[in-house]
Amino acid sequence: MNKRLQVIFVSALVIAMACSYLVYRLVGNRLMAASQPKTTRVVVAADNIKLGSVLRDSDLGTVDIEGPLPDGAILTRQEAVGRGVISDLYKGEPIIESRLAAPGAGGGLAATIPAGMRACAIKVDDVVGVAGFVTPGMRVDVLISGNPPDANANDGPRVKTLLQNIEVLSAGTDIQKDAEGKPQQVQVVNLLVTPDQAEDLALASNQTKIQLVLRNPLDTQIAEPPGTAVASLYGEKTAAPARPHIAAPAPAPKPKSPDYVIQVFNGSKHSEEKFAPGEEKQ
Repeated sequence: MNKRLQVIFVSALVIAMACSYLVYRLVGNRLMAASQPKTTRVVVAADNIKLGSVLRDSDLGTVDIEGPLPDGAILTRQEAVGRGVISDLYKGEPIIESRLAAPGAGGGLAATIPAGMRACAIKVDDVVGVAGFVTPGMRVDVLISGNPPDANANDGPRVKTLLQNIEVLSAGTDIQKDAEGKPQQVQVVNLLVTPDQAEDLALASNQTKIQLVLRNPLDTQIAEPPGTAVASLYGEKTAAPARPHIAAPAPAPKPKSPDYVIQVFNGSKHSEEKFAPGEEKQ
């Protein structure tokens, strides 16, 4: 075979092998990319982070998540650093917008207050605080007791339900829950209320005695209790009204028989005698 033809043949074979290898690599990479699920890197909590904390760079980590991302997931550390935590975060949990305060709001209790709401503090004792079981996240009803200005003096003090299904923001001087879940005495409770409710609660704190009543967080029904006065606690149950007695009609009187009249003339004297029928005159 001609040497020139051999060179051409070998060169064509090498080029064909190289092209085949390149095509194999390209197709293989595309097949591998299509078979592997898509991942996205998101920001997660590097450790357990408590409510009210301000995030630092050391509090954050990253992890690759396959498939769709959680709603509001944060993708860069810069979006989370310096923002307050409004709900406890746990190690490895993706950080989302709804768990953080707005940028610039800072940390602490103020960062946990939603827009349009207020945190109203009321002073309580061990009994009013439901023996220390009032902790952040609980739901309570607010009862007030006192003497209404227009009440009857004989009725005594009266109790009324002022607010219902109110969220507790904090209890005591710390806005964190007890790590062991044990009851603790609290002196101040902050309740999440509207501006109108804050006015009612502030007035009630100064003029009446306040009692907190725990309720099931899943029970959102608003009751309408009428309120209770001291007099009603000692009053007897109202008896059923007696059935009115209807007297039988009196018999009609018998018609009176007419009397007989006899006139007697004796000279200038004149007299009359009356008697009923059947009577005998002597």
